[in-house]
Amino acid sequence: MIIIPARLDSTRFPRKILAPIQGVPMVVATARNAQKVDETIVACDSQEVLEICQKHNIKAILTDTTHTSGTDRCAQAAKKLNLPPDAIIINVQADEPFLETSVIALLKEKMRHAPFMGTCAKAIDTTQIANPNLVKVVCARSFEAIYFSRLPIPYSRDGLENPLLKDHPYYGHIGIYGFHTQSLEEFCSLEKSPLEDIEKLEQLRAIYHQKPIFVCITESKSIGIDTPEDLQNALKSTLQTPQNGSHGSH
Repeated sequence: MIIIPARLDSTRFPRKILAPIQGVPMVVATARNAQKVDETIVACDSQEVLEICQKHNIKAILTDTTHTSGTDRCAQAAKKLNLPPDAIIINVQADEPFLETSVIALLKEKMRHAPFMGTCAKAIDTTQIANPNLVKVVCARSFEAIYFSRLPIPYSRDGLENPLLKDHPYYGHIGIYGFHTQSLEEFCSLEKSPLEDIEKLEQLRAIYHQKPIFVCITESKSIGIDTPEDLQNALKSTLQTPQNGSHGSH
């Protein structure tokens, strides 16, 4: 099951999930893409979005307006849907309409063995690391996440020409999470952490409480839409990119 949390109000890009992508609202484009992998439902916070999804034959469910994270919204949707404890739930962000289906399928497959939750990341070049809208992740040797940050981590004291960076690149986080119903409920029962409030990154709640996040390293040209500029860049560079192909992973 794929659940797309869809909050209408966005600070950096108001009502972005309704921005047009190939003639349909962004949330509809994201859902149609996700449907190629698994059954998909939009967990929205407004009657307007619910009706738009229904108009485009996208399954949708209304959730509370008080949720502070997309994961909390997914958890309420899973409860309303009465999903079994071991069901695999993939949380695809509503602002990822260009995410390759192979990336979604990879995380779904990896979640069969993940102990708590999983996500995806891709190698990025050094010109991208200063962008605070592109979240960086540092992993242990086992590809368990150590930390996520909007800052360029790890900090290269010897500069960005450090030869080590050729074999150990920076990784940019991709807006997708995997859970089982049981671990999703556990995540949402954890006390909210100061780290997630400071960075505005919900996955830091798991890190704070020492819950493992497995990171699938994959190839992706997808651009998450955080600003109007992101949307324009994505439309220019990603619309012509095929939504399939092989993707390596760890």
